[in-house]
Amino acid sequence: MEFVRPIKDTKVICLMKRDLKKQSPRNYLLFVMGINTGLRISELLQISFKDVMINNEEPADFLTIKREDVYLNASVKRAIKWDVKNQQHVEPESYLFQSARGKFPISRQQAYRVLNRAAENLGLPERIGPHTLRKTFGYHAYKKGIAVALIQRRFGHHTPGETLRYIGIDKEEVKPQLDVNL
Repeated sequence: MEFVRPIKDTKVICLMKRDLKKQSPRNYLLFVMGINTGLRISELLQISFKDVMINNEEPADFLTIKREDVYLNASVKRAIKWDVKNQQHVEPESYLFQSARGKFPISRQQAYRVLNRAAENLGLPERIGPHTLRKTFGYHAYKKGIAVALIQRRFGHHTPGETLRYIGIDKEEVKPQLDVNL
């Protein structure tokens, strides 16, 4: 497996979204959902429409994966609505990221090809793959002030250091501990 990094530049994220939206609603949703939930690609690919829709009409606020609730923010909900709107017929049991060749999800390899093709279209020098989505989620969560312990828990890592390395945070980037005098 090739090493990938998070997408740190929000402009690049916007360009990736634009390119993937041109490819297909499914590919766009894969990217948006991946960078906004931090789920593993194996977890993403197993999601069906019934998992994210309420009464087959509106996106849910939460998705339950392995007994853990995952928040679906406004970006994910918009992407789900756009995906549903642009598909001819959506069955509740069908996979969110269904293969064009049958009633099963795309493969991990196909997800890699989709993401990497978008990166190539943009002329990005680095490889982009499914782990990029997860790492991007973690990186931006950390930069927005989410505690590394929470990100660590989401990723199932053993130490904060492991999580920081995974999301591409160098020692120089680690936020200094605030000295709070109460």
